[in-house]
Amino acid sequence: MRVLVFLESLLYNVRMSVVVDANIYLAVILNEPEKQRIIEVTQNVDLISPIILPFEIGNALSALLKRKSLNKSDVLQTYEIFKQIPLRLVDVNIETSIKIAADFDIYAYDAYYLESAKRYNSQLLTLDKKMKNVAISLGINVMEV
Repeated sequence: MRVLVFLESLLYNVRMSVVVDANIYLAVILNEPEKQRIIEVTQNVDLISPIILPFEIGNALSALLKRKSLNKSDVLQTYEIFKQIPLRLVDVNIETSIKIAADFDIYAYDAYYLESAKRYNSQLLTLDKKMKNVAISLGINVMEV
């Protein structure tokens, strides 16, 4: 009986997980118009992203710095905000990701998110229309913002 109660507690405490694209985090930390809706749809959801996410965020922020959209202080402060977001970084299967990239003529970086969603049987959250279409072709459910 104790085992059954334990298993039931596991079943009811399992939260939905979603693989989240870098553009979603950027929309939130840069206060883009989609921010509030993103926060609403990700409440009580486990956020998963490929291990490359911090590098993508850093690259995007440095591009904003280079374009003079943000100054150095803003970039550093924005990165600190990003680091406060509770998320789980996961390894990716690069070989599978390259196959996805080749099959759909997309960048490997985008394929890492798709491979992760497929492997973890999770929904995908992205603002990228092409990535959404590829996800649907791969049988991945897409969470809408």
